[in-house]
Amino acid sequence: MRRSVLVLLVLVFTTSSAAAQRAQSFDLILRGGRVIDGTGNPWVRADVGVRGDRIARIGDLTDAVAGRDIDATGLVVAPGFIDPHTHAVRGIFDVPTADNYLLQGVTTLTEGNDGSSPFPIGPHLARIAETAISPNWAVFVGQGTIRSEVVGADDREPTPDELDRMRALVAEAMAQGALGLSTGLFYVPGSFTSTEEVIELSKVAATHGGIYISHMRDEAQRLLDSVRETVRIGEEAGLPVQMTHHKAISKDMWGQSVESLALVDAARARGVDITIDQYPYTASQTTINALVPQWAQAGGRDELLARLDDPETRRRIRGEIVYRIEHDRGGGDPQNVVIGLCTWDRSLEGKSLAEILAERETEVTLANAADLVMEIIIRGGARAIYHAMDEADVERIMQHPVTAIGSDGGVSVFGESVPHPREYGTFARVLGRYVRERGVLTLEEAVRKMSGATAQRLGLQNRGVLREGLFADIAVFDPATIQDRATFAEPHQYAEGIAYVLVNGTLVVDDGRHTGARPGRVLYGPGHR
Repeated sequence: MRRSVLVLLVLVFTTSSAAAQRAQSFDLILRGGRVIDGTGNPWVRADVGVRGDRIARIGDLTDAVAGRDIDATGLVVAPGFIDPHTHAVRGIFDVPTADNYLLQGVTTLTEGNDGSSPFPIGPHLARIAETAISPNWAVFVGQGTIRSEVVGADDREPTPDELDRMRALVAEAMAQGALGLSTGLFYVPGSFTSTEEVIELSKVAATHGGIYISHMRDEAQRLLDSVRETVRIGEEAGLPVQMTHHKAISKDMWGQSVESLALVDAARARGVDITIDQYPYTASQTTINALVPQWAQAGGRDELLARLDDPETRRRIRGEIVYRIEHDRGGGDPQNVVIGLCTWDRSLEGKSLAEILAERETEVTLANAADLVMEIIIRGGARAIYHAMDEADVERIMQHPVTAIGSDGGVSVFGESVPHPREYGTFARVLGRYVRERGVLTLEEAVRKMSGATAQRLGLQNRGVLREGLFADIAVFDPATIQDRATFAEPHQYAEGIAYVLVNGTLVVDDGRHTGARPGRVLYGPGHR
């Protein structure tokens, strides 16, 4: 009898010890780092234990064992950064490892911004899953894409039947996994869309739990009216709204962020759920067509070329391009417009309109720059970088409590063309320049703006915060050395200071180097069926 009891006690002790050992066994432990959880809370010293794809434990894991131990002493352990605004479909199938983002600590990318998205959403997401990529991936459905499908590029109101078709396509996209509806009301065909039409489509996204994210109608002379329109859309459609890549373009408008942010505060005070995102640079990037009036682009490229071929219409377009160089994205000087991507003449890449004119021994004037813009469009178009913003506005917008950080960039093929440096540097630049060097944000607030705040706004469940049981998307960086290295002159330079990155519990960056792992997952919106 005594022997049986003794054997039973030994078995119980052995079993409980094994269970305790399993409970304290992890696939990976990050030891001794400064844990910033993504909520804005002050950092704490703690270990982080990862098991499978989840954060299993945060605390003192001195006695625990792991398949991989990483000494995070002197480093910050933060949630992986979430980018709410990218055009990463440009490059993701060429570079599925998305090195330029992972080496900034970004673990989730969102596509479908500015009113332009892959479509249909379902097959696109299936292709992403089949490809296997390093970061997580989510998409918005673009209103401009939907309108192109139904109305085309015409400058007209939709018929009632066409509006119903657009509503149905938005509902279909939401059911297939879109996060919400995006607009690019500055771009054709979004620019031909009435506020009321946007509200009607936004109501559909709202019924599926989605959000509305907008490149507003104008970020220059009509900035404040555009903010008011964005507020109205969110208010009348009854859904959360995000003003994306918020900025004040052209010297005429520098300082107007004071007024635009006041409009946001007033809207929030009366219950409108409006937020902002921003990239930390004083230059934007888009197509060279941004200098061309929208009316001239109605009907698509062929009709634009026909208008440029008509002498009288060409003179009118030329005058409006001159105005936009002087008072809009041109920042008042052809030197401020730099060609980034020009597939039909790579020699133009990295050169400003002023430099191209000077090389041709042509006087650098606004009129001659306008002629050059029209020539570039006729010969095949280009992407351009526009230096037209003020640092004071960038910092003011960044400090606003509802501002998140986003890149507005694509996945770069290293060494190809002359992209905006935001593709390589956005998140590291915030932590290096605006936290460490300039003190614009605290470290905890910066991390919140790049993780928890964005996850909350996008409705991404179980991500964006370091908490036991949530997915192990984690960025580990050195706060003393993290910095962007990409410049406008030499953009193809990876950020420094990111030591380790985990996506769904898998090490994607190990000791500062991409491992080649591709554990990213498709993240579906709230209306997914």
